[in-house]
Amino acid sequence: MKKRITLKDIAQHFGVSIATVSKALKDSHEISTSTKTKIQDYAKSNHYKPNVTALNLLNKNTKTIGVIIPNIMNSFFAKVFVGIENIASEKGYHLVSCISNESYEKEVKTIDLLKHGSLDGLIISLAEETQVLQNYKHLTNTLNEGIPMVMFDRISEDIECDKIIVNDLESAFQATKHLILSGCKRVGLISVIDNLSVGKLRVEGYKKALQECDMRIEEKLIVRIHKNEDFETALKIVLADKTIDGLLCLEESSAVNALKLIKQMDYKIPEDMSIACFTNGKLLQYLSPSISAISQHGKHIGETAAKMLIDRIENETENKPYVTKIVKTSLIERDSTKKLN
Repeated sequence: MKKRITLKDIAQHFGVSIATVSKALKDSHEISTSTKTKIQDYAKSNHYKPNVTALNLLNKNTKTIGVIIPNIMNSFFAKVFVGIENIASEKGYHLVSCISNESYEKEVKTIDLLKHGSLDGLIISLAEETQVLQNYKHLTNTLNEGIPMVMFDRISEDIECDKIIVNDLESAFQATKHLILSGCKRVGLISVIDNLSVGKLRVEGYKKALQECDMRIEEKLIVRIHKNEDFETALKIVLADKTIDGLLCLEESSAVNALKLIKQMDYKIPEDMSIACFTNGKLLQYLSPSISAISQHGKHIGETAAKMLIDRIENETENKPYVTKIVKTSLIERDSTKKLN
């Protein structure tokens, strides 16, 4: 394979300095027309391309952003990434995307790997294990090394950086209240994310709605299903109580699995059972019946996170206060919930 030509190669060919070649290629008035023409023609005939990475390093800016998401199968994170990519591309930044797969160890190693490369900033949503362990040393070290960071969705209040979240408590409150006002008398909750900060907030919102509507909080109706537990068995035990007529699922996959099981148990939806869930993935609108969902506006969150980070990278104002932005959710009503009277 033919070796890629460099500024040094061109300089050696003409017996001039690298600075002279660089100025000639930039058509500087400091270099004579004849010298510029010779150097430019030689560079063109030898297919010279500037080393963008080297130039960025010279300017102390690599135009590279690291993005770490915990779960590629979650449609919310996919939408966030689309939003990040839109803004990064518009602003001339490159993305290095990584998946922690809910692992603390992988998250730590990934950040370490990114920092050893060329990185201007980091956008991250924490892995489940990281939130369980509450060990954030790898994040504080990153910030202490001068690398700006934006956390989204799954955050830690212990880390001082820019953040963007949705109001999970208020969203769950509104969704639960919608189920109650549409006629549901006993609303259960399914959580497979009980270890996460967002999961805990959503349970609080559910309880708040029950209290406001003068309904009793029954812990047995809050189904917390962990990794090694069988989803179907756990849900069947709860649904053996035929007086339950509403379900709030705290993420998309549990809603899809619940819908399948409920139909197998010969419930009519929404007449016998209404279902609403978090994360408005495309799959939900094509199921039969389609599932009502809380849209977290993932693309907007991604766009906002990217703007926040790039602003932090490009405006090196000392002691600029960190901000936490809250995005409002929307409840998309579909066939799985009764219509309000």
